[in-house]
Amino acid sequence: MKNIKLWTALITPLNQDGTVSFTELEKLIRLQEAAGNGILILGSTGEGLAFSNEEKTEIIKFVSSLNIMVPIMAGVGGFNLTEQIVWINQCNSLNIDAFLLVTPLYAKPGPKGQLHWFRTLLDASQKPCMLYNVPSRTAVKMDTSVLNELNGHYNLWAVKEASGNIIEYLNYRNEAPELLFFSGDDALTAFFNVAGCQGLVSVASNIWPKATNLYVEHCLSGKTDNLFPVWNKAIDALFEVSSPVPAKLLLREKGIIKNATLRPPLHEEELKDLSVLLQADKDINNWYLKNK
Repeated sequence: MKNIKLWTALITPLNQDGTVSFTELEKLIRLQEAAGNGILILGSTGEGLAFSNEEKTEIIKFVSSLNIMVPIMAGVGGFNLTEQIVWINQCNSLNIDAFLLVTPLYAKPGPKGQLHWFRTLLDASQKPCMLYNVPSRTAVKMDTSVLNELNGHYNLWAVKEASGNIIEYLNYRNEAPELLFFSGDDALTAFFNVAGCQGLVSVASNIWPKATNLYVEHCLSGKTDNLFPVWNKAIDALFEVSSPVPAKLLLREKGIIKNATLRPPLHEEELKDLSVLLQADKDINNWYLKNK
């Protein structure tokens, strides 16, 4: 697992009535497996907070039963600590490999509250954990002192940094240089590599599993010629509105999933003009053909 450079924050495909399409979920997982990408289930891109505990349990049991050849990471996030502990305990006995622990939502806790939250979840886990800093979604950034305090915890394995600020990333690395760090921003992977990141947790790889794997390889090896224009435009297209709306729409247009259905409060009609997305798909496919 520690050799994985690219984790796909997988979408959760839904039927038109909003139920999970397990046939399409397996299809998406097999595409990631074929590309050699690790798979994050029920993160924010997977709309994890929009599912009940019963639904999440059904999803994670299904995924863990597939016996795939790449590692699986389960998202852990919310507001209620007790519910997160229950979720971790349910997953501990399943065939998954890691947890992604996001900072608490909405409450905007300070360093003491964050430390208690993360330490409690790390203690509950029986698997390696990746901490996740994403202030644009949680309304609070992970305090650097939290990494300092938790550094050396037997379950702390990595950090996903998605503040969009390379200075913040460097501050975290200085607190825990022996941890693995992953970019949580597709577009910043090459820049994070210069500062010593391990790889990427990606939205783009939902659409382009093999191409994004090659993109990460180029970023980490410093082969950035002709990389930024095509990839930056494509990534901008995937975040034109809230993720995973564009990703689901493009997957539908490509015939990989039947519906772009989302759980409320997200809605597929947030983005009606798909021309930029479709052009991005052509550009990335052409880039991959030229560089593979």
